[in-house]
Amino acid sequence: MKRETLRKIVCFLLRTLTDTQFLGTEHVPPQGGILIVTNHMSRVDTPVLFANPVRPDITALVADKYQRYSFFNWFTRTAGGIWIDRDRADFAAFRQALEVLKQGRALGIAPEGTRSDQGQLLPGKPGSVLLAQRANVPIVPVAIAGSESAMADLRKLRRPKIRVRFGPAFQLPPIDRNDREGSLQLATDEIMCRIAALLPERYWGYYANHPRLKELISGG
Repeated sequence: MKRETLRKIVCFLLRTLTDTQFLGTEHVPPQGGILIVTNHMSRVDTPVLFANPVRPDITALVADKYQRYSFFNWFTRTAGGIWIDRDRADFAAFRQALEVLKQGRALGIAPEGTRSDQGQLLPGKPGSVLLAQRANVPIVPVAIAGSESAMADLRKLRRPKIRVRFGPAFQLPPIDRNDREGSLQLATDEIMCRIAALLPERYWGYYANHPRLKELISGG
């Protein structure tokens, strides 16, 4: 199956089986390399982002543990996803992701590094910061709400209500070489707080009391 055919099928299924809305799509640059950073609470998050109405060229980093599952393996390969080993520094995946961005495409990444089974944000990891800095591309935060209960709703023959909200694109300042660890942490927190600011409060989790989130919520 071709990638374009798979995307049409996913879009059809989302329209038919779910109540999914994409909000703030005006914030997504229609062309050029961009890093789309998202929260991750469900296996449906990747297909949902794959079906976004602005960047059909999007691909994503996907944990290689899903290679064990025939459907997810097939879907990821057909969609052109990039397998990544979350348990080590996967330089091969990093190089592939960098090449995608340099080609002027959109790349999705979950800075938390894993799927949250708590329905709330987990602490972010610095991989997305390093990738954005190396590629020198804008970062677009996106918050997905409602996906955590999507499969349970479908099993009960209910249409899941999923909201995908994009925020304004931004770029991070260069990493301070004199305080690399602290600079990476600040940048990671900036990314995660921008995602949190797009989510309802019940999803804030680890970042609920973060001062930067409070600044963003108040318009700072």
